[in-house]
Amino acid sequence: MTDYRRTKISGACYFFTVNCNLRLNNNILIENIDSLRYSFRKTKHRHPFQIDAIVILPEHIHCILTLPKDDFDYAKRWSLIKSEFSRMIPKNEKISQSRLKRGERGIWQRRFWEHLIRNEKDYSRHVDYIHWNPVKHGHVKRVSDWPYSSFHQFVKRGEYSRDWGWNNIDEKEYGEMR
Repeated sequence: MTDYRRTKISGACYFFTVNCNLRLNNNILIENIDSLRYSFRKTKHRHPFQIDAIVILPEHIHCILTLPKDDFDYAKRWSLIKSEFSRMIPKNEKISQSRLKRGERGIWQRRFWEHLIRNEKDYSRHVDYIHWNPVKHGHVKRVSDWPYSSFHQFVKRGEYSRDWGWNNIDEKEYGEMR
């Protein structure tokens, strides 16, 4: 049996991928974007964190979160975000017997991917990956055309130009970051 351990460092900065249970032909997150935003706000109010960068895609999320100096419990935050969102939307998904026994919905995958951001270069690569993701998945042709992304805030702060990624991205560099 594998002994799976997550890195837990108070005040650290992490990259996350959080997936819906069904990834194909599923637009649940963008169709319910207001409920998802509310779930983030409510959780953030109760258990503070900073969203450094984020992209919401139809059926998964990529983001970088920084936790408070005295806290490392990102798992609690994801559990709260996912459960709050699940309570807010209509029940129309298929639910497996194992999920029914546990009283779970069938919206989210149980686990998530987390990566401890190690340095500025690692941070920059993951921010770029987050913002490039809608293009990578074929949702838009230009990064600036995807509305559910922190890219627009980065442009306002002068950290990206509005046409970033249009002709200057080597797609091989933005494969899955695992």
